[in-house]
Amino acid sequence: MGAAKPRLRAVVGDGRANERGTARRVTLRGWGGVAAMAVACALTAVFALLLPVTQQRPSHDGTTSYASGGLVDGRQVKADDCDPAVKGEEPERSLTPSGSESGDAVRAIKERGHLSVGVDQNSYRWGYRDPNSTNKKSELEGFDIDLAHEIAGDILGDRNAVRFRAIPTNERIPAIQRGEVDMVVRTMTISCERLKDVAFSSAYFQTGQQVLAPKTSDIKGYGASLAGKRICTAASSTAQSSLVEGKKKPVDDGGLPKSTDISTTVPNQLDCLVRLQLGEVDAVVTDGALAASQAAQDPTVQLKGEPYTKEFYGVAMKKGADDLVRRVNQVLEDYRESDGWQKSYDHWLKPALGPSDGPPAPKYK
Repeated sequence: MGAAKPRLRAVVGDGRANERGTARRVTLRGWGGVAAMAVACALTAVFALLLPVTQQRPSHDGTTSYASGGLVDGRQVKADDCDPAVKGEEPERSLTPSGSESGDAVRAIKERGHLSVGVDQNSYRWGYRDPNSTNKKSELEGFDIDLAHEIAGDILGDRNAVRFRAIPTNERIPAIQRGEVDMVVRTMTISCERLKDVAFSSAYFQTGQQVLAPKTSDIKGYGASLAGKRICTAASSTAQSSLVEGKKKPVDDGGLPKSTDISTTVPNQLDCLVRLQLGEVDAVVTDGALAASQAAQDPTVQLKGEPYTKEFYGVAMKKGADDLVRRVNQVLEDYRESDGWQKSYDHWLKPALGPSDGPPAPKYK
C-alpha cells in the first residue's frame, strides 16, 4: 500500500501473539483530514490485484457468547422464498460435507499448488491491511482471511498456499464465473438470487442489514426516519437489493419512505463510510457486522436501530464444482468443532460485535 496509506479514524488497540509468541500492538488513528479520505476512496477502487500471502495465522484466545449492542429500533423484513428453480427450501442449505480429493475442482487446485481466493482488502477486521503493521508487505488479515487460510491448509497441507485477489463487491460473482478465483470469502450473503449464478458452502456467519449514521443524526434505523435521507450502499450488495425492495412497500409493511434517496452506490462498501464522513450522504446501509467494524473505526458514527433482515455469509464457488463445495463444508465442520471459528471471532470481531454463541448451525440438502 506504500507510505501514503490513510489512517483509520478510531483508536483501537489490541495485543496479539503470533505462532512464535511475539506480541504485536495495533493502534488505528484519525484520517488526518479530507485529503486523506480522498486517498482512501481512491485506494478502495483497486481490485483484481494478485496478492501472494506468506503470513502465519495468529493464535487467538478467549470464548464467550454473542450479544450486539447499541440497538434502538427497527422492523424485521421476511426474506423471500427461493425461486422454484433453486433447490432447497432455504438458501443457506448446502451439499453434505466430504473430505474426498477425487473431484475435478479439488484436483485442479492440488495440481496447481495454491488456492486462489477473492477477498476484500478494506473491511476492518474481516479482510484488511493494517496501516501500522511493521511488516513491509502489510499482509491481509482478518476473520475472512483466517478462514481462507484454513481452507488452503486442509486442501493443500499448507495454510500459506493461498493467493488473494482483492475484488470489489460487484465483481464477486463475475470473478468466480470467469475462473479468476476458486472461491470468494468476502462477507458474501447467501441468497436465492445469487444461487442461480454461484454455489455456496454452508453458512459460516449470521448477520443482518443495518443502518449506520452519525451519532448526532435523527435517524433511528430502517423505516420512517429515513424520509428525505441520502443512503449509500455498495453496488450489487444485499443492502442495495433490500433498499430497492423496500422502496416498493409502504413503511407500515416494512418499506421505505418514497422520499428516501437510495441512488448512491459505490464499488466497495468502505467507500460509503468515506462518503458519510464527507457529508455526501446521510447514512450507510450494510451488513450489521461490517457496520459495527466501521463504527469501531470512526467514533462519530453508530449503528441505528436493529438489523432489519436475517442473513448468512457463505463461501461462494463456481456452479458445478460440487466436490469443492463438499470439501469446504467439511473444512467448516472441522473449523467449528476445533474452536477455530470461535478463536478467530474472539480475536477479530468480539471487540466490535460483542461475545458470540458460535457459528450458525449448518444446514444440508
